[in-house]
Amino acid sequence: MNQRAAANPDDVRVLFVEDDASVAQMYRLKLELDGYTVDVAGDGLAALEKARTTSPDIIFLDIRLPKLDGLGVLEALRGDPTTAKIPVVILSNWNERELVERGVSLGALDHLIKSQTTPARLSQRLKDWLKS
Repeated sequence: MNQRAAANPDDVRVLFVEDDASVAQMYRLKLELDGYTVDVAGDGLAALEKARTTSPDIIFLDIRLPKLDGLGVLEALRGDPTTAKIPVVILSNWNERELVERGVSLGALDHLIKSQTTPARLSQRLKDWLKS
């Protein structure tokens, strides 16, 4: 966890990786209203670049992404010393057992299903993930 990830949301930077702009905006708005700083990446390669340049405290990662899928992003994050320890939570519509297991084996903290995860619920759980 980065030093910034204190209890105060104003000190927490979130990277939200989602290729559907309306979904990304919905979660971004709630997180920002709750005081978090939020960056959005619309594809896997942009996600890696933003993770390396903005040093987020946590990443919410979709699996199905253009250019590089979410599991490829997670694998690349874990293989880079500058991003290896950033907590990652998968937020996807895909919950096949093999995808969930691969995400966990790559170090994801959790695997959430978008249709079952409201922006408010995600925001409420954010502090718990940062403590992990």
